[in-house]
Amino acid sequence: MRAVAALATTRPRRVLLGALAFVLVAAVLGGPVAGQLRDSGGFTPEDSGSARAIERVNDATGLQASPGILLLVDDSDAGGLRALTAQLERVPGVARVDPSPPSERTGAVYLAATLRANADDGTALAAAEERFGGQHGLTLGGHVFADTQVGDSVTSDLSRAELLALPILLLLSLLFFRGRAALIPLAVGVTTVLATFLVLGLINRVHGLSIFALNLVIGLGLGLAIDYTLFLLTRFREELDGGDDVRAALETALRTAGRTIVYSALTVALSLLTLVLFPLNFLQSMGAAGAVVAVASAAASLLVGSALLGLWGTKLQLPARRRAERRWYRLAHAVMRRPGLVAAITALVMLVAAAPALRAEWTPVDASVIPKDKSSRTVVDRLTAEFPTEETSPVAVVLNAPPGATGELRAYAETLAELPGAETVAEPRSLDEGTWVIAVTPEGTADGEPARRLAQDVRATPAPFPALVGGDAAEFVDQQAAIGSRLLLAGALLGVFVFVVLWLMTGSLLLPIKAIVMNVLTVAASLGVLVLVFQDGRFADFLDYTPNGGVEPTDFLVAATLIFALSTDYGVFLLGRIKEARATIADEREAVAVGLERTGAVVTAAAILLAVAIGAFVTSSISFIQQIGVAAAAGVLLDAFVVRALLVPSLMALLGRWNWWSPAPLARLHRRIGLAED
Repeated sequence: MRAVAALATTRPRRVLLGALAFVLVAAVLGGPVAGQLRDSGGFTPEDSGSARAIERVNDATGLQASPGILLLVDDSDAGGLRALTAQLERVPGVARVDPSPPSERTGAVYLAATLRANADDGTALAAAEERFGGQHGLTLGGHVFADTQVGDSVTSDLSRAELLALPILLLLSLLFFRGRAALIPLAVGVTTVLATFLVLGLINRVHGLSIFALNLVIGLGLGLAIDYTLFLLTRFREELDGGDDVRAALETALRTAGRTIVYSALTVALSLLTLVLFPLNFLQSMGAAGAVVAVASAAASLLVGSALLGLWGTKLQLPARRRAERRWYRLAHAVMRRPGLVAAITALVMLVAAAPALRAEWTPVDASVIPKDKSSRTVVDRLTAEFPTEETSPVAVVLNAPPGATGELRAYAETLAELPGAETVAEPRSLDEGTWVIAVTPEGTADGEPARRLAQDVRATPAPFPALVGGDAAEFVDQQAAIGSRLLLAGALLGVFVFVVLWLMTGSLLLPIKAIVMNVLTVAASLGVLVLVFQDGRFADFLDYTPNGGVEPTDFLVAATLIFALSTDYGVFLLGRIKEARATIADEREAVAVGLERTGAVVTAAAILLAVAIGAFVTSSISFIQQIGVAAAAGVLLDAFVVRALLVPSLMALLGRWNWWSPAPLARLHRRIGLAED
């Protein structure tokens, strides 16, 4: 850190010119990454039974398992319908077109075009759009259009979120940073985002990433850039106020706040990397993107931020009266006068906020996530309303059986028909010489709770031949099984890592345990917010989403991991300053008050700025991205304003010196390898 400080104070312009050159290169090489990422999938394990069932059908028929293009025709006579069918059959990649019966309500008809298994979806989409797009009475949908339109929405949502969030962040930065210092987080944020794009482009060459990771890069990148810059700038100004020259002030800021930034970035990065353990591309993409952006933001704040601090030096200093935060000192003492009562009331408030989480219902990513203004969403809504008896995704049982197995397969189909939730069971259908399929139509929707139970019951029913079960319900069951298989391991690693980081910073055995419990409480409260808003369908018109009766589980995993990491981040910052104060203050409660005084304003300002940056996800037209934004913003604000301001000082007052207790062997080990912000 001394070397960084020396470089930032003696050659700040060279550092900034190097950073500018890197940003330009990263913009050229990493800028196009948005067009290279996957725009669909990633919510089901690629080696799951449902995925292998689809592959088996594709191999056996040479066709995709379900229609890829749906053409909704509002009004057409028989001749016109034949002409449209012929045109759709000439679309590259289309193997078969099946018309539906007319809707009893409106007389509308839809044409279902099944693509060849090796067809290029992009070519088919472009050709269909050219032939039918914009024509009155014709609407294009199907998964080919839905995937592309969702991907396009991600890109446009990012632009809209930036246009909304950046002015707010700039105004708040002017308020919290003051003067030219407000430009520092902007420079650090741009460097962070472009550096992350560059690295993600390299990762994508080896492992295809989801396009949804871009939302996390923008929100978390800007948020952490602002947080880390604020931590560094606040300590730099504090040392200047104490009489240090620019170089000495920057050295101290880097040895203290800079060290906190490093361990904060490692906490966030390693916490989000636990998502890579789950065999779901969406979670792996979010985990990789979050880890990269955390490290990039720390590097950018320490290099670019330090260079700007060294360049502007005393011009960044503020009159001491502007930064007098005696309110936090008085609040800490007020809390510690009745610590038991404050702790009990605060814990009760958090438990009440978390209570709705007990009735959380997990629901899959379905058609409701498609933006309402997209043609594929119009087609889904119209088909649901006007063709309720048409089942496009039954529970499909794919069997490896010889050509003469009709009798055994019919007997098996009769057994399936007796299962609870099975509405109809189709005759066994041969796809090729060794592959058969039996379609079981569930009661209710294709991915509802009855359909999921049915998929599990079908798998549990002995089959006369090797069988795979596919369909929407089976995919969600496989997703839940994949999450459950790694949840304990990921949670244990997350807890162990947070424990180790806090033990290294404090030397205490009790403080890390207490922090983990409070983090879990914050995560539970954020889930409670999701249940109240999205599961219960509140603010649906204001947020412009379609409720589907639950919370998407992978979204919550991303938000929970992020909240856990950021809560630890703020905890490290606060506990580091309390420990530093203890070195010169004998009274435990006074040390806590001084630590809160020196960090309270910084942590709350950082939380507000981060909540705005990540909360901009709420403007997304895709509901499960909105869920991440709402949960993360709620969790961060609860942690800063309730946990850090009230629960932490009250519990520390109750425990007194026991806060810092550690067994003798661990205490000796900590003295050798421990870390301290001093």
